[in-house]
Amino acid sequence: MPIYEYKSDAPGCEHCAAGFEVFQSVKEPPVEKCPRCGGPVRRVFSAFATIKSTRDMLSAKNLARHGFTQYKKAGGGHYEKTTGDGPPVISRD
Repeated sequence: MPIYEYKSDAPGCEHCAAGFEVFQSVKEPPVEKCPRCGGPVRRVFSAFATIKSTRDMLSAKNLARHGFTQYKKAGGGHYEKTTGDGPPVISRD
């Protein structure tokens, strides 16, 4: 369910003058009155959050920037470091 933003153009309470958010179904009708003062409100268009692709989130550059270390399997129980701090090789021996 999306979060919709509402705001009042008319003088109302601080809640609706500053704007407020409502978590509601797409099927629900828009809110017409401020839940605190009962004044008229309208739905406001706003930017929405997006998620980068997993490929970008798990890139070596991004992981290192956030303080993570990444290892890739080299075979035979050995893992080689690709980015970040830590030993250059990890072995299960």
